[in-house]
Amino acid sequence: MTEIIPGEMIERKIYLLRGHKVMLDSDLAELYEVPTRRLNEQVRRNIMRFPSDFMFQLTSEEAENLRSQFASSSSGHGGRRYRPYVFTEQGVAMLSSVLNSERAILVNIAIMRAFVKLREMLSTHKDLARKLADMEKKYDSQFKVVFDAIRQLMTPPETRKRKIGFEVREKMARYKSAGNKRHR
Repeated sequence: MTEIIPGEMIERKIYLLRGHKVMLDSDLAELYEVPTRRLNEQVRRNIMRFPSDFMFQLTSEEAENLRSQFASSSSGHGGRRYRPYVFTEQGVAMLSSVLNSERAILVNIAIMRAFVKLREMLSTHKDLARKLADMEKKYDSQFKVVFDAIRQLMTPPETRKRKIGFEVREKMARYKSAGNKRHR
């Protein structure tokens, strides 16, 4: 079976909020190819399936942080007029039961695989850090430089904020006045 959505695309849409790995309602709606309001409507109709550890609404501060992070529009300019909902891994799994379509099933499978992959990567990183600490205890200070270098390699790089939009560089425009004199 060909992959319906690349795993890397899904992984970029998984965030860590309040100690949970979550996905935004709007990102999920995009993946399912349904309007966000339709997704949330189905959730409201089946609210008993979504306890607080499956889904929660962002606080105003969290929503504002997301808006500023992604430079999305504000509520006054055609953007969202309510705080987004986020779904934990279990909540995403539950969505396939309320969005009854073949695409919902296929997308959910891809999302579950992405969550599992992230969990495996985190586990591997923790195991590696533990093994490194154990090895460091066995060797003397001569190897401190080596262990420090390995730790630096294990540290994720700082992410820089990408500029949104584009930049145009033009030559300075020359304007003519009524008397054909140049202004500077």
